[in-house]
Amino acid sequence: MKKSLLLLLTIVLYTHSSFAIDYYNTYPTHWWVGMKSPKLQLILHGDKIGLATSVTINYPGVKIAAVNKVENKNYIFLDLVIAPTTKAGTLKIIATGKEIGREDIFYELKARSRENGKTRIKGVDASDLVYLLMPDRFSNGDPANDYFDDMRDADHDRNNAFDRHGGDLLGVQNHLDYLQELGVTSLWMTPVNENDMSRTMENGTSRSTYHGYAFTNQYEVDKRLGGNIAYKNLSDELHRRGMKLIQDAVYNHVGIDHWSVKDLPMKDWLNQWPSFTQTSYKDQPLVDPHAAAADTKKVLDGWFTSFLVDLNQRNAYVSNFLIQYAIWTTEEFGVDGWRVDTYFYNDPAFLNKINDVLVKEFPSLTVFGETSVQSVVNGAYFCQNNLNVPFKHNCQGILDFPLRAAMLNAVKQPYGWNEGVSNLYQILAQDVLYKNPMRNCIFLGSHDEDRFYSIIGEDFEKYKMGMVLLLTQRGIPQMYYGDEILTKNFKDPTDAEVRKDFPGGWPGDAVNKFSASGRTVTENEAFNFIKSLAGFRKKSSAIATGKLMQYVPYDGLYIYFRYDAKQTVMVMLNTGSNTIKPDWNFYAERVAGFTKMKNAITSNSIAMAGFEIKPKESFVFELTK
Repeated sequence: MKKSLLLLLTIVLYTHSSFAIDYYNTYPTHWWVGMKSPKLQLILHGDKIGLATSVTINYPGVKIAAVNKVENKNYIFLDLVIAPTTKAGTLKIIATGKEIGREDIFYELKARSRENGKTRIKGVDASDLVYLLMPDRFSNGDPANDYFDDMRDADHDRNNAFDRHGGDLLGVQNHLDYLQELGVTSLWMTPVNENDMSRTMENGTSRSTYHGYAFTNQYEVDKRLGGNIAYKNLSDELHRRGMKLIQDAVYNHVGIDHWSVKDLPMKDWLNQWPSFTQTSYKDQPLVDPHAAAADTKKVLDGWFTSFLVDLNQRNAYVSNFLIQYAIWTTEEFGVDGWRVDTYFYNDPAFLNKINDVLVKEFPSLTVFGETSVQSVVNGAYFCQNNLNVPFKHNCQGILDFPLRAAMLNAVKQPYGWNEGVSNLYQILAQDVLYKNPMRNCIFLGSHDEDRFYSIIGEDFEKYKMGMVLLLTQRGIPQMYYGDEILTKNFKDPTDAEVRKDFPGGWPGDAVNKFSASGRTVTENEAFNFIKSLAGFRKKSSAIATGKLMQYVPYDGLYIYFRYDAKQTVMVMLNTGSNTIKPDWNFYAERVAGFTKMKNAITSNSIAMAGFEIKPKESFVFELTK
């Protein structure tokens, strides 16, 4: 195995010396006038383009600052300066030379959208409910795009958990009514970028990259999902409905069949090793003041897998390529937020730079990083924080793994001094480490985790308790597709078990869970529970922007408040084994002056005096006088 991987790495390292192409591509594929930064670095990629002796542009307001030749003769990195007064239009790049003759490359400069920050690129916050789905596994809106024989992986089989199943962006768009009925306001999908990858071999199984994390071209949406036009249509429809779009970013790596890997611009485009070296997947060396440099390097520069190659973001050309791709995508598709995959594996200085550039260009944009860490300290380290540390990350928030673990503990574990709901209290008490914990994305499940309903033993009362926590705690709540209909499974034997097709998303499906008539009584109860609670939180200023006050749990009873000057919301969970009559005098700081409680689910109002909460019950109440 090691010998084959070393051979693979050798091919990657030296392929550019003999690679020949008969086409010319330009990245970014187009740009805009009126950007806040006047600088643009174009990648010209074509057969022997680097042997051009002259590169010129004659377009008002556009100047060539530098023509950068690199190791590979198939590339030129062209630095442009675009004046603020430049008009939209098509410019012509003329490259000439003895080896290439004359090549005319036409390049479009567009006008920026006037809706940025208004109806698009609005950002995502704690007033939103995010719905995460995998496009290939959600719904097939256009069977005509299921199969393309010119792509490296042409397999398509819904009976194979590791093949593509045909879900696409039109299928998602067709079910926006369903999502809005549920109360969803923001859509996050696993990556939609082109994954024109050869099949991979993982744990002895041949697999497609249906998940989307092995990019082969950042500037193309995979045509099996419908391509760029389908993505634009989905984004436009989301924004027309007042909904938002979150895109999954991958900066750390690309697929081994990516065009820049098949024809490397330069040797240090990738983080190369003498022999194949995988990342340790450990975040601790990046936080540890006692860490060895070798451990830090292995985390950052090791490859995620043999087919997900590690980009060298310390290389200025790589850095510019990734930053411009993120800007291009945000402007092109009106992205409201970015979820950054494998966050801590990236070069820290690069992360701060790309976050800074994005927010300067799009002030309303939201960015949160996927940081699969075990502790609050390590989570806070990778975003804006109150820590006294040598390197300060600037990411707005994280995908909050420590809080997820604590919420699961609260629901599934018996109450104890440090266990169960006490652990949740302790984790939230460490919010002092975050600059703004409201910007963290909180969740109970995802495409990489066991299904929530299975984790809690398919206990419906515990399910409701978990959803109460998710939809009322601080932060930006994210649901995983199917959780609203009690989808279950563990990642046994693989994560494909938690990535099943949504029933009813394909013509001819035996049942249609998008419709109430296709759901069981209990599934409808779950759906309606989420719908009612999501509807309540949409109108709740206390949950959207208010403060959190929590009380130390006793006997398994956990009570916390979300409150502002307009509203007080009280959340109660009884995780113990006894029926409890709360002593309202103990909670006087928040309940003084109130006498009634309005149930957020049923809208029924009851008196606070004499109220009792039974084991496994959970409630969300708006306090009234």
